[in-house]
Amino acid sequence: MAGRFVGKVAFITGGSRGIGKAIAETFAEEGAKVAVIDINEDGLKEISVEFENKGFEIYTKKANVVNYEEVENAVEEVNSQFGSIDILVNNAGITRDNLLFKMTDMDWQQVMDVHLKGAFNATRAAQKYMVQQKYGRIINISSTSALGNRGQANYATAKAGLQGFTKTLAIELGKYGITTNAVAPGFIETEMTKETAKRVGVPFEDFVQSRITTIPVGRSGKPSDVSNAVTFFADEKSSFINGQVLYVAGGPKN
Repeated sequence: MAGRFVGKVAFITGGSRGIGKAIAETFAEEGAKVAVIDINEDGLKEISVEFENKGFEIYTKKANVVNYEEVENAVEEVNSQFGSIDILVNNAGITRDNLLFKMTDMDWQQVMDVHLKGAFNATRAAQKYMVQQKYGRIINISSTSALGNRGQANYATAKAGLQGFTKTLAIELGKYGITTNAVAPGFIETEMTKETAKRVGVPFEDFVQSRITTIPVGRSGKPSDVSNAVTFFADEKSSFINGQVLYVAGGPKN
């Protein structure tokens, strides 16, 4: 199979659906062996069957990114099965939206745990293999919400935190041939945005159209828009790009 990532292994957290699945598909289509962890068992079964039917090499495992032991075991198994960990995409995420005065301790902590502790756990587990092989690509999925978004004090804080995490890893790990960058999507049509529309009581098509009016390019984002940005950072030709945040939002946020 021809492709930019033949011989590479891409490990994606929260990769059973939406943006994570699109990222996994793009890597697989370009020759990478793909590993996906998620807490969604049904989603993992679906992506496993789908990829195998297409002839892609895939590893799937139910694992919670908040639990370091589960993540470490999965990373170890992937390295053992596929021979390396070359690319890590920290994509796992959740939303628990509410205005600050309505936000509960659990709303805050769950979002912090999945986004920040999850990225910390996966990166800590994967980096030791990358350091040993003197090569690695780490891509963190942030969001335009990192710049501030009503009703998302928890999510915005976590996504901004991922950008600080990205820049620090770039400084610490660069000397080992490892680059760390972040992709910050704007409005992307996914299951998560469909759930948001449902929660606010608006038909999804109307919700999408209302968002498009604020996007300079005049359309909503697709998961493939994000996966294309992720694979750009993972490409061999991007080895001098490190510690950067790429907004994939159809234009400036404001």
